[in-house]
Amino acid sequence: MKDELKPRDKITQKMTRDGAIAENQTTGETERISNRIRDADLQKTPEQQAAQDAMQLPPVSDTSPLPHAPGAAPKADTGKAERVMERLDAAHTRKASKKAVRRAQEEAAAQTKSSRLQFTDEELATPELEKYIKKSDKAADRLDKAKSAIPKQKKLVKERTFDEATGKGKTRLHFEEQDKPPGFKEKHNPLSRPAQEAGIFVHNKIHSVEKDNSGVEGAHKTEEAAERGVKYGARKFKQGYRSHKLKPYREAAKAEKAAFKANVDFQYHKTLHDNPQLTSNPLSRFWQKQQIKRQYAKAAKQGGAKGIKAAAENTRKAAKKAAEKTKQTAAFVARHPAGVAIAVGALLLFILIMSGLSSCGAMFSGTLNGVLGTSYTSEDSDLVEVENAYAGLESELQREIDNIERTHSGYDEYRYDLANIGHNPHELASYLTAKYQSYTRADVQAELQRIFEQQYKLTLTEEVEVRYRTETRTDSYTVTDPETGETTTETYEYEVEVPYNYYILHIKLTNTPLSTIAENNLTPEQLEMYRVYLQTSGNKPLIFGGGSPDTSASEDLSGVQFVNGTRPGNTAIVDLAKQQVGNVGGYPYWSWYGFNSRVEWCACFVSWCYGQAGLSEPRFAACQSQGIPWFTSHGQWGARGYENIAPGDAIFFDWDLDGSADHVGLVIGRDESRVYTVEGNSGDACKIKSYPLDYACIKGYGLMNWN
Repeated sequence: MKDELKPRDKITQKMTRDGAIAENQTTGETERISNRIRDADLQKTPEQQAAQDAMQLPPVSDTSPLPHAPGAAPKADTGKAERVMERLDAAHTRKASKKAVRRAQEEAAAQTKSSRLQFTDEELATPELEKYIKKSDKAADRLDKAKSAIPKQKKLVKERTFDEATGKGKTRLHFEEQDKPPGFKEKHNPLSRPAQEAGIFVHNKIHSVEKDNSGVEGAHKTEEAAERGVKYGARKFKQGYRSHKLKPYREAAKAEKAAFKANVDFQYHKTLHDNPQLTSNPLSRFWQKQQIKRQYAKAAKQGGAKGIKAAAENTRKAAKKAAEKTKQTAAFVARHPAGVAIAVGALLLFILIMSGLSSCGAMFSGTLNGVLGTSYTSEDSDLVEVENAYAGLESELQREIDNIERTHSGYDEYRYDLANIGHNPHELASYLTAKYQSYTRADVQAELQRIFEQQYKLTLTEEVEVRYRTETRTDSYTVTDPETGETTTETYEYEVEVPYNYYILHIKLTNTPLSTIAENNLTPEQLEMYRVYLQTSGNKPLIFGGGSPDTSASEDLSGVQFVNGTRPGNTAIVDLAKQQVGNVGGYPYWSWYGFNSRVEWCACFVSWCYGQAGLSEPRFAACQSQGIPWFTSHGQWGARGYENIAPGDAIFFDWDLDGSADHVGLVIGRDESRVYTVEGNSGDACKIKSYPLDYACIKGYGLMNWN
């Protein structure tokens, strides 16, 4: 007998908070078919979870009677009620999620409000740290107050959220209160330029006729003075308004800098308190503080309380690690006293030997911390790049001065009172190293502009002098003949003194030494390190194009016969350079270039010789960054081995063979095997030297044209 036919079960699928489910409309059974993890269960109330578990219980019997089957009770339709409950649960979950997100945002904003340190009970109970804790809290309070004074603005923000109940993404727009950025938009008046041109035209017309009428001239001058006063007042008012608007931002920046310094001081003294063995000498302590400062600044950039906490934790770990290393070293010395004594004795003997043989022994007489503490910490490429950037600003200033008579035409006379344009590269590098330690051009670009504006002040002042010139004029008179009564007209000439305006433009440039700027801008601690770096030249005296380390005597060339090449040279400049042999210290070469104190002056000497010969170019104070680029850009460069060198050519040296020029001199001449030179700053003196033509340290020649 065939099986009794049964109707097919109706299966429907839908999405719930737990994922996709399949519901048997015939039997009322549900089955979860989604592979998604049930992360939403954590958000359900116990009542909701119990209801869901009850719905997912398996039926009591394997077979359920068909709907409307004889003897079976009609099954209640619970689908609608379940759907209503699911919607209510989803709405409740979304509301709770929004509240949680809003609460998290508020907490994050509160945490990032300031860079306030969180102190432990142990730290608060330490008397040695009490002063620094108070300073840190006080600085944080001032920072919070300063930030609250910054103007606020509401900005429309788009937020993208995902609704797990429906499986759809939603976009919501809302306003967030943010700090208003400091900035001003200049409102350009389209009529300002035409009005200015019209005013200039009117004034010029009055100038052309006022010479014949002193009353008109006086009234016109009064009017011009009034206009200048109004413009000056408007400019000062605008500056005052800007300064007033920017005051909250300045105060916030100042407070943030003070808070950072206070936090660093606390971390430093906390480290010393936990590890007293780290305090060896003042230089070592300074170096340790700078390391803590860099580590703290790096961690604090993560933002808010997390960054501050990470900074403190990293500092504690570093101090703990240093202490462990110190203990390990002490234990090793205790276990091997004899070996350590032998090693120390050998080191001292080596230092004594090196000190007796060479001046380089001074490098070995100090400790490692001493060497590090007196050396530039930035990469050589970054040091040279920053120096070139500052030299570029000076070049722009020089071009501006050279073009003043073209950009400010129409004056009868231009009077110049100009200081020299130039700086000591080691002063700039010492300043930046003392303030920033390790830096790149991007890190100090704003500081370079600030230093430049403090060093150079260019002012243009207009002066009007009333002068007199002699003019010859003619006049006539009538003469009557007494006999005939006939009248005749006769003319005559006479001279008069006529006043006129003589317009003078005063161009004044002042140059404030970088040493003075350093005293004004650096803290006492930074100023001390600046002087150390400057005195040692950062242990990199040749990085900006220094001099020769050769301290031997000058060579006697009286018996040498020079053969000029096919290129014409300049014997006059050679004779001039020879006359400088014996000069010690480099004055007046570096002073002529524009430096206020001694610098590594080999390039200044070569530029001075060219300048005395009547050449304005090439003019350079650094070998690699200025001298070689000039010759190569003008197609006047010959590499080592170039045979056609001539007297007056520049010769560049690379002492350490790292690819960068360290020294420069002037070519006197050559013979079959050697090149002869006169060099400034050769052992801090002008000397005559000679080298094999294939000498490895010769980098190349700057070839001069004398036509």
